[in-house]
Amino acid sequence: MNEGDLAFFVLLARRESFSETARELGLSASAVSRRLARLESRLGVRLMNRTTRRVSLTGEGEAYFDKAARILGQIEDLENSLTSARDKPSGLLRINSTFGFSRAYIAPVISAFTKIYPDVEFQLVLSDAPLNIVEQGFDLNIRFGTPQASQMVMRMLHRNRRFLCATPSYLEKHGEPQSLRDLRQHNCIVLRQEHDIYDVWRFDARGGENPSAKVNGMLSTNDGETARDWLLGGHGIMLRSEWDIARHVRENRLKIILPHYIQTANITAVYPQRHHLTAKVRLFVDFLGDEIRAVNKVTPLQIDRAMLQA
Repeated sequence: MNEGDLAFFVLLARRESFSETARELGLSASAVSRRLARLESRLGVRLMNRTTRRVSLTGEGEAYFDKAARILGQIEDLENSLTSARDKPSGLLRINSTFGFSRAYIAPVISAFTKIYPDVEFQLVLSDAPLNIVEQGFDLNIRFGTPQASQMVMRMLHRNRRFLCATPSYLEKHGEPQSLRDLRQHNCIVLRQEHDIYDVWRFDARGGENPSAKVNGMLSTNDGETARDWLLGGHGIMLRSEWDIARHVRENRLKIILPHYIQTANITAVYPQRHHLTAKVRLFVDFLGDEIRAVNKVTPLQIDRAMLQA
């Protein structure tokens, strides 16, 4: 039995007339009569008594009407609750993101968001490689770089790039590279993440070329914070996001090297198609983007100037 048949029968029972029901549905009275006959034939019972002017429920018809009306009411309640979920944030929000960025940005934003919208529950799952949103039941994925083409909605939250950097003490001791080729002579701190080829650093195209450098070093890890600590400890050169190093560059704890070689890695929110978007996802993505921009008070242009002058 489908919802259309239930709605048809409930309407006919309430109107008690083929002609009035036909007028409301935009059909002929004979079409309404035939549909009732098909319904009774499928159920194997007589639901209504017919007269020349009106129809009335049989005993079986009254039982069917009571249950049909109750089912339609439950469906309406369900739809209203889903509509409300689009307007009022509530329920569980499952997010997948990277380790370091989640600790620095997403976890504090979740804390602030729950104070404003206490009906939203959060589950934050951290991983170096992005997990499958659909298969593993996530509402939202926060990633860096250009996400692979998919049927998902992709919204850039903030511009971000990766730069080559090292401590002044390391550069004083080992010299500053003058070309990408020189990186072969240096200890490079390697981050093994997202299934990429970890020992080849690729940069944005320049002059029709796609520059890259094959690197090696004594230290590698899949944890960004550990790699950054090694970097700040003067152990080598690293390719690292500006959101994580800008403060250290401004404080002269790190220096950008070969500053014209940049790897674009914008911060992106990935989530299911927009027409499935609920209030909790929509409002959280807006809130997260605003908070990231507010925390990162230094604009990309100002960061560039600071880095180039460091």
